[in-house]
Parts: sequence; structure tokens; C-alpha cells
Amino acid sequence: MHWRNFALALATLFVTCGAWAAPLTTSSQAVTIQGDHFVRNGKPYQILSGAIHYARVPRADWRDRLQKARAMGLNTVETYVFWNLHEPQPGVFDFSGQLDVAAFVRLAQQEGLNVILRPGPYVCAEWEAGGLPAWLFADPTLKVRTTDPRFLAAASRYLDRVGQELAPLQASHGGPIVAVQIENEYGSYGHDRDYMRAIQQALVHAGFASSLLYTSDGADMLPNDALPGVLAAINFGPGAARGEFAKLDKFRRSGPRMVGEYWDGWFDAWGNQDHVHTDATQQASELDWMLSQGYSVNLYMFEGGTSFGFMNGANFQSGPKDHYSPQTTSYDYDAPLDEAGRPTKKFFLFRDVLKKYASGVLPSLPAPQPFAAIPPFALSESASLWSNLPPAIPSENPLPMERLGEGENQAYGYLLYRAKISEKNARDEALKLTDLHDYAAVYLNRKLAGVIDHRLGQDSLSVLLPAGENTLDLLVENSGRVNYGPHLPDGQAGITESVKLDGKTVTGWEIFPLPMNSPESVRGFSRKSLDGPAFHRGFFTLASPANTFLDTSALAKGFVWVNGHNLGRTWSIGPQHSLYLPAAWLRTGRNEVVVFDYTTLSAETKLRGAIEPVWTQPAKR
Repeated sequence: MHWRNFALALATLFVTCGAWAAPLTTSSQAVTIQGDHFVRNGKPYQILSGAIHYARVPRADWRDRLQKARAMGLNTVETYVFWNLHEPQPGVFDFSGQLDVAAFVRLAQQEGLNVILRPGPYVCAEWEAGGLPAWLFADPTLKVRTTDPRFLAAASRYLDRVGQELAPLQASHGGPIVAVQIENEYGSYGHDRDYMRAIQQALVHAGFASSLLYTSDGADMLPNDALPGVLAAINFGPGAARGEFAKLDKFRRSGPRMVGEYWDGWFDAWGNQDHVHTDATQQASELDWMLSQGYSVNLYMFEGGTSFGFMNGANFQSGPKDHYSPQTTSYDYDAPLDEAGRPTKKFFLFRDVLKKYASGVLPSLPAPQPFAAIPPFALSESASLWSNLPPAIPSENPLPMERLGEGENQAYGYLLYRAKISEKNARDEALKLTDLHDYAAVYLNRKLAGVIDHRLGQDSLSVLLPAGENTLDLLVENSGRVNYGPHLPDGQAGITESVKLDGKTVTGWEIFPLPMNSPESVRGFSRKSLDGPAFHRGFFTLASPANTFLDTSALAKGFVWVNGHNLGRTWSIGPQHSLYLPAAWLRTGRNEVVVFDYTTLSAETKLRGAIEPVWTQPAKR
């Protein structure tokens, strides 16, 4: 970046956008700032918002969720835009089908809702790598969320493409988008104002200058990322409102007061004792207090939904008690709508508060969606992973998945690393994987020798090597790249450095990419019992599609496809023991389920559909 051009662009931004980044042009729908409050149509305006992530709700259900937002009393919905979904390979963009975020925004407008847009490039959201594409991590010298020219060039290209889709839908052009966030909670990660200004400039270049631009972070982090002349919203959880707004008052004495995220629930992580539950009554009372002060609020979340496929993220802080902690597929979040979009007690408590501040009578809830139980059905057919391996990639040393192949490198799923080990005599040896991301099952001659789990801080295992030539297989799962904290840049998946046996580096590997894109490529299903990692298939029939929760209590560790849709991960450690299965992905008549599991499953293994999700406490380890 040439600093002279940067300065000129920044100066232009402040001249054209004014003291509070007000729109370049006004319309009857734009939300602007006057003094200490928002204004719309010449009158004071209060933003009553809730978060719905379009990628976490099946497209067929978008309108249902938006109607429920209006019925609770919201006038605005907020959504992130997920870079890794929209640019899966450099310069290759996808805004179709489930990813048609412009269609989601138009639907919101049809239902009488404003939209707050949070395009990133980083979004956190308990989402894989915080939304950063896997290909960014192929070169470990590239520094994400910095002024590294390579990162800024990639981020600017992405934001320009988002602008093509969404800039025409800003309120100043007659659309519903009233505000756009600059980056996301950057002050909790770094303190480079030049980086924040560069992202601000990229958003302006992408066409978003006519929206209300803002930053959002914890009040204590505002000195790190709040920009002069730009609205600063604050994020916090229940019980913190008075204290956090007091901090904001000290930091910035003028301007509207807005909660960028009021955490009305929390997320679940694998290995937690049970599903998160929070105090709905306390939150409703605090929401009432904030709105009575004239503050604008965005509830995070209104509906959490589901991190379908391999899109869950992970936390990894620094410190003696901190560790890698992948989140569950369910993003229920204990929100006003549950994972399947059903109103909870919290919904009705919040509705009682919001109707006091809403304009006019609230609309009624739409008709409830159908839910159905599915009788138990057997996974009667199986196909071994060993007979479904793709061509191997030879490599002297193990490689992370982002560096495999040319062009469309692997981003998600699994890798199998294979090496031949010769021993004159049987002996125990210490196997060490450096640096494992994230879970490895270790097989000797196709027999399970043990597992190494990044979540538990493990990197080693004692293995008994028989005399003669042995095949060492390491089946590695990317359990979710870090989405928050200082380890965010450590985004490579697989074995990222080396494998050693008794301190000696193992070389001469075959690497088998296993992105698990579709069950259509799985070959060799039969009714024979199989040992070890395998695909398992079963079928059930429906008179008509209805929402359900696929009970996965009988499974160990892997994931599930239904009719080709990856519902997400399974893991017996809990607390999640079911996967949300939306009606939109089911068929009248026969439906196919394909399970991948690390472990040997009994021939009697059965699944079923339940009307309620299954959350249980895991067995103590």
C-alpha cells in the first residue's frame, strides 16, 4: 500500500462522510446520526436488532425466521458474511443458493426489517477460522489481520465482491442495509489502527460509504480499535450493561449508545458437561433497562442455528489453563429461537419487553413448522475407509492439507498419512506428532494403537512395533480451525511439522486427501461387518418431510450425510448427541443416511429421528 494514496483516500472519506461517517446521500430510509441519537425520517430512531446467520439456517427457512424476528419486536436483523464460504479458492466466488446473501437481505426488507451487515474480513462467530479462508494459511509467512500487503489485497478483493452483491441494497439506495461493521472485535486481537483504517478504506472502495460505518468490541478494548469519527458499539454479556456503558461514556462522551452484541446465551464446546443455559428473566430485565435509556441493542443471537458440515470453529487462548477447544456443530446458543427455529421462553420474555419500544402492534408468529420422530433404522451397509482412499501424494515429510496438490487445495475434512516402518525386533517406541491440528487415530497394520487429541494437549503415544515391516497410518481430522484468540494465525490443518519415533524423524510419506465432499464417491458398500474406520449407510422413509433431530448417541466420532447434506460432526464425549435435520433437506419416500465413523460400529447400530435435541452429560474420562 502506498501511504500517500492511503492518506488521500482517508482524507476523502472524512470529507465526504462527515464527523460520524454519515451517508453520502440521504433517503427516507437511511439511519443517520444527530448528536447523541440515531435519526430516521427526521425522527429519533432506536435500533432493535437480533443476529441471524443466513449460512446457519437452511434457505427454505429464512423467511420463517425473519417473520419471527418481527413478531418478537425487532426492527433489524444482523448477519455476518462468511469469507471462507464465498471465496473457497482464491478469486473463485460463490453467492448462489444457500450463499445468496443478497436474497436474504431482500427477504429481510420484505418482512419490514433493517439489516446490519458484518462482512469481516474476520468475523469470529465460533465459525471455522473466524471466516478466514483455509487457503490463506498455505503460506505461514502471510500474516492475517495485519497490514501485510498480501492479506490486505486478498481481503480487499473479497470485500469488493461483497460490495457487488450488497452495496446496491443499502438504505441510501432504497434497500434495508443501514449499518456496516468495520472488521470485528479487532481490539481484542491487536492494536494496529493503520490496519483498521485500511479495512475502513476497503469498505468504502467496495461501495459501503453511504451506510453507517461502525466498530464493535468490548469497552475495555476500545482504545485498540475504535476509529475517530466512527460510531463505536460495545459488546458484553448479561449483568454488565451499566458498567460497560459507563466505560463507553468515559471513552467517548458524545454519539449514540449501541450494543453491538448483547450475549443472550453462549456456545457449546466438545467435552463440556452439558448444553449451555442462561438466565432469560435476568436478560429480559437488563434488555428493558438498556432500551429505557434510549440505547440501541443487537441481540447475539436471535437464532444461532447450526454450523453445518465442518464449519464449527475453536477457541485457543494462551495461558496454563487454556487449551484448544473445538465447538459443537449445534450453535443453538440458548437463543430466543432454538436451533430449529422454535420460540423459547426467552423469546416471549423478550417480546414482552420489546413491544414497549416497537412502533405499532407486533405481528403474530407464523404457523409452527412440522416436526416428526423417525423410527429407529439400521446402518445395514458398510464400506471400509481403507478401500476408499484416493491416489496418494508422495512427500518426504508430512504436509498440512492447505499445501497439498495444486490449484484447489484441500480446506476441510481429514488426511491419512502413511509410512512404512521396519523393525528387526518388536519394541515399544514413543510416537510424537509436531504440531498436530487436531485429532489423530494411530493405526499399526490397520489396527488401532491409540489416539492423540489436541484438545487434551496430547502430542505423543507409546506404540508397540512388531518385528518386520509395519504400516503406520495416521488418520487426522481437522476438528475446526481457531476462530478467536492469539492462535488464530496458526490455521494450518493436519500434521504441520513432523512425526518422530523415539526422537528420530520419520520420512517417506504417502498422503491421502480426504475432504469428504460427497458420499457419492464412496464405493463398495456391503452387508459385511467391518473393523476400523468406515462409512455406514442406512435408509428411512417419510410420508412427508418434517424437521427432526437425528439421534447420534450410538456413534463414536465422525460426521453424517443425509441425502448428500453434511449435517455436521458427531463425538461421543458430548454434550451434543443429535444433529438437526431440517425438513428442507428431506424427501417424501426414501432418504439416505451415510455415516463416517473412526471406530468399529456394531452391526446392530441404529439411528432414529427425535422431536427434541439430545444433550447428555459425557462419561468422565
